[in-house]
Amino acid sequence: MSDVVWRPEDDPKIRPPLQEGQVYRPDILDVIETTLDGLSRELRALSLDIHDHPELKFEEKYAHDAYTAFMEKHGFTVTKNYLLETAWVATYTHGQGGRVLGVNSEMDALPGIGHACGHNLIGISGVAVALAAKAAMKRLNIDGKVVLLGTPAEEGGFGKVMLYDKGAYEEMDVCLMCHPAPGPRHSISLSGCLAISRITVEYQGHTAHAGLSPWEGQNALDAAVLAYNNVSLLRQQIKPTHRVHGIFEGKDWAPNIIPDHAIMQWLVRAPTTSEMEETRKRVISCFEAAALASGCKVQVTVGSVGNEITQNKALGDELADIVLKRYGTIDYEWGIKSASTDFGNISYLMPGLHPGFSIPTIPDGGNHTTGFTEAARSEASHDACLVVSKALAAVGMRVLTDEAFLQKVKDTFEEDKKLRV
Repeated sequence: MSDVVWRPEDDPKIRPPLQEGQVYRPDILDVIETTLDGLSRELRALSLDIHDHPELKFEEKYAHDAYTAFMEKHGFTVTKNYLLETAWVATYTHGQGGRVLGVNSEMDALPGIGHACGHNLIGISGVAVALAAKAAMKRLNIDGKVVLLGTPAEEGGFGKVMLYDKGAYEEMDVCLMCHPAPGPRHSISLSGCLAISRITVEYQGHTAHAGLSPWEGQNALDAAVLAYNNVSLLRQQIKPTHRVHGIFEGKDWAPNIIPDHAIMQWLVRAPTTSEMEETRKRVISCFEAAALASGCKVQVTVGSVGNEITQNKALGDELADIVLKRYGTIDYEWGIKSASTDFGNISYLMPGLHPGFSIPTIPDGGNHTTGFTEAARSEASHDACLVVSKALAAVGMRVLTDEAFLQKVKDTFEEDKKLRV
């Protein structure tokens, strides 16, 4: 695999051969490319500014202010603190009527390792798509509206779901965004992601002196360790495409006291929501068995559920056509295939597209590592981000200009809903 993944030492000027043929409305794509090439330095400065000021979920105040100031400067109508404290929306309307293109910009970083999932790139990609669409609409007199939504708390906070429930996506005909990841050089990925469920497990026991009279206690930490080992054994009997992982939490622990309280945080993932739910049942049995064996009480709380991404095929096919003829290659195996995102829920609720795009990474330097934090600020990563942004903007403009295409997108969405089990 090491000879496939794009590394920092690889020459970014070496590109794959392109397919012959014409893309839809090359006049639109020409405006998009000229616009974003002209804004490249400005967008990179914004990306590095966000990267230098990482903020955790629901705390994205610096990013909120930086993005809203940027969009106001570029002629968008901006609403700050939109429905959530650190969310925002920037809109541009041209002409009368028309359709509505939705775009997402993520903002949050990770504890201790900063922008190790590249949300600085995701953020400026949303900005780039919106700016390019605005330029094309003005230059070519295309009616419609662009809605760029600044979405907080992708990393475990389900910010997009909260915004959807509050009506933030209501007027959008489609919603677009992208995500960086390791992968082949100049490749854009149409893979999906895994469905995910969060589970909190709390064990309650009884304290005792660990040396003098340990038989008087019920050890909540033992229960948690048993649960951890139970899940480890279960992994042999679950599909290799499924993921189960968790951590211990505790307070006031001491080696000479039998712990009477322990908390575990778990994530269960699988390729589809229904598969995840089946595996989750088996995982919960592991927790209950540990309580029985240790004599402790257990409380299992199932938290937020994230659906897998349903890539709208009509939108994806259009993106692939543009990429293959103008920019690079398409794959279906890289991107964030084995991770999860709250955009999966959005793709269950409306037509959406969430491609991954490759950036150069060091070995063992994928998403959620310090190596990826560094990769997310490189010049080559910025250039790759602009490429996928150009392609997404072109897809979005087809939504605004081609009624038959939009109907195909909507029909595809309805067909996908029927296939869910």
